[in-house]
Amino acid sequence: QVQLVESGGGLVQAGGSLRLSCAASGLTFRSCSMAWFRQAPGKERDVVAQISSSGGATFYAGYAKGRFTISRDNAKNTVYLQMNSLIPEDTAVYFCAARTGDWGIPDYWGQGTQVTVSS
Repeated sequence: QVQLVESGGGLVQAGGSLRLSCAASGLTFRSCSMAWFRQAPGKERDVVAQISSSGGATFYAGYAKGRFTISRDNAKNTVYLQMNSLIPEDTAVYFCAARTGDWGIPDYWGQGTQVTVSS
């Protein structure tokens, strides 16, 4: 059974940092492109960052550039999202997603972890 389990969310003040983790099981992690999405109440889910299976290529949403860093440890089957300089607009549920091979529509989703940034 494929599982993506996020952790690391919580409440943080503006300007603070959080590191989200996504532990994957039941799939060949090293062959999968990984991504982080987020969804705020009443809004559509959008991609925050993506990383290739090797970790050699990354993509960031405009609001994430310079503040967020996506990384992966294939030996630990884990992908991370380091979030610095957080602002209240970052408040959302953050989801981990996986796709076999090149990036496209995700094959698998995690349950999400809540990030709340207070002013």
